[in-house]
Amino acid sequence: MFERLNTPQELFDYQLGAALTMERNVLEMLGDLEERTRSDELRRQFHHHADETRQQIGNIEESFRALGEEPDDSPCPAIQGLEKEAKANIKKADDSVLDAVILAGAAETEHHEIAVYESLIGQAQAMGRQRVVDLLSQNLEQEQHTLDEVRQHARRLAQSMPGTTA
Repeated sequence: MFERLNTPQELFDYQLGAALTMERNVLEMLGDLEERTRSDELRRQFHHHADETRQQIGNIEESFRALGEEPDDSPCPAIQGLEKEAKANIKKADDSVLDAVILAGAAETEHHEIAVYESLIGQAQAMGRQRVVDLLSQNLEQEQHTLDEVRQHARRLAQSMPGTTA
């Protein structure tokens, strides 16, 4: 859609489109992770986050409508890089550490998503787009909550792994 970004609005629209692409990719990744994980608890967590991600996609699409724009799917190379790294690490992982590898990748992804939403919210606030701020803030809160869950699960898993000293 954009060959060159000339205005703050164009930049915002482009970045919002990249966030939409990001969440669509994350939704696919969650399905893969749900199948790969060894833990039922982690499987449920990924399933729940997939439901939240569908809502987040809806919030981004609603944000575009609030701006009077059509949803755009700008590229998101960062999420593609995180996905590529996660797949490579999963391939290398022994079954005994697979869930730990998956959780590490999930934490990295959550940190990226949080940074994206913090940036978009700041821009939307500066533009006086309160409806967009509200929608994206919902996404940010969910991502922060998911990161907390990932951290807790990773901590419990690390403490239960053989060879780990507490």
